[in-house]
Amino acid sequence: MSNPNDPSNTDEPSYIDYEAFLSPTFSPSAFANTLVLSTNNPTELPLDLSTPLRRVLFDIQEIDSHIDSLTTRSSIPLLSYTKSQTDASVKIVSEVDAQLKALNESYKQLEKQVIQKHSEAEQVKLVAARLWETLRLGRAVGRALQLGRQLEVQNGELTGSATASVTTSAASLKSRERQQDHRALVRCTHTLLQLRELFASVGTPGGEGYGLEKVLVVRTLREQIVAPVEKNVRETAERISREFSVGSASGSATFAQSEEIKGRTVSALTALYLLTQVPTRPNEKWAPTLMLQALEGYLRSALQSSIAGLSRALANLDSLSRTLAEVGARCQNVVALEAVLEGTKVPVHPMLQGKQPVQGGNMLQPLLAYLETGSLASYFWRTMASSMAPRVQEIVAKGNTTAARTLRANRQSVGEAIRECVIKGSQLPSVVAAAAAKGKSKTGDGEAASKQWEREVAVMVGSVVNNLGR
Repeated sequence: MSNPNDPSNTDEPSYIDYEAFLSPTFSPSAFANTLVLSTNNPTELPLDLSTPLRRVLFDIQEIDSHIDSLTTRSSIPLLSYTKSQTDASVKIVSEVDAQLKALNESYKQLEKQVIQKHSEAEQVKLVAARLWETLRLGRAVGRALQLGRQLEVQNGELTGSATASVTTSAASLKSRERQQDHRALVRCTHTLLQLRELFASVGTPGGEGYGLEKVLVVRTLREQIVAPVEKNVRETAERISREFSVGSASGSATFAQSEEIKGRTVSALTALYLLTQVPTRPNEKWAPTLMLQALEGYLRSALQSSIAGLSRALANLDSLSRTLAEVGARCQNVVALEAVLEGTKVPVHPMLQGKQPVQGGNMLQPLLAYLETGSLASYFWRTMASSMAPRVQEIVAKGNTTAARTLRANRQSVGEAIRECVIKGSQLPSVVAAAAAKGKSKTGDGEAASKQWEREVAVMVGSVVNNLGR
């Protein structure tokens, strides 16, 4: 198309300024304002808008005529150009339709081979995951029930009663022969620890026991079997610990009896050691609390009996010799217990995971640290002496009673009897002396024993004699 302002154009040039209208900076409002001001006097009111309006309409009519002239003169080139563009568009559309059809076919094949199979695979994966979870839970339930059954059998060995499934006479006889098997304490304890470890992971995703709390039979197992057996094991172990004794004032046990007592005590203390709950916090310290409390209770019972008996004997000196023999026998049992603890290594706790406080030590070390003493015999006599002083003062405070006068008159013989009691009581019973502490003697005889325990002798004699007055 020819430019109207082109000098080569044979048509008369148009008076319309096309360059102004085609300029990027053209503003209709500015053009209208200029047109109004050029056809009116700004000081005259009202303004005459008909003249600029006719000017604009005339320009539009001129442009319309020019467009009509151009399109009429250039119709053939325009139609040819339009036809070529239309043919090109049709060809492009036909090519695109073919490609689109092929793409749709490929997508349908892909959907059939991948998307549908993927959806089916997702369902299969979900089913497999749930089956695996069911299998894992079933295995955990099976293991819990197996351990529960094992615990029942071991508890039957401990209590001496036949298990529910044992009905034959031969089996009953075998059960009676193993009546009160103290070794079953340790076996029961290890089974309880395995169950405790299994139940500890019920709330941990991925743990062996995850989800067990939702199974009714497992809840029944915990409530009706595990909890009662654990209570029975603990009570039995505490009772055996309280009953430890290898001798009395009237005599001592035989070697076989003492070995049986030692074995029962070690089994009981091992059970209490292992049954102590492990800490739940990472940096929390652990101590065998159940074992320490049982041993402390044993010492407290021996001290209370000794203090009460000696207090009565000081008020009635006729029974002093027999009472001091009983006190010495109790202290010998304490010394024997110390030897047993010293010769027994601490068991490995399976749930502490390398955080056991005493590695390769013996059971005596945590007890001495708990009581803050160097030996159990020293603890026995010093504790007893601290309690005897007020008892003696109470006897003396009653004035010129027969008991007070007799006690004052025999202070020397009483002090000597107490001295001999402390020295004798601080020695191991003869039946266990040779085997105690891997052959190391705990005390000497005669003068050597007196020197070894002279502080305890002084404290114990002083608690009685020094409070008698003159």
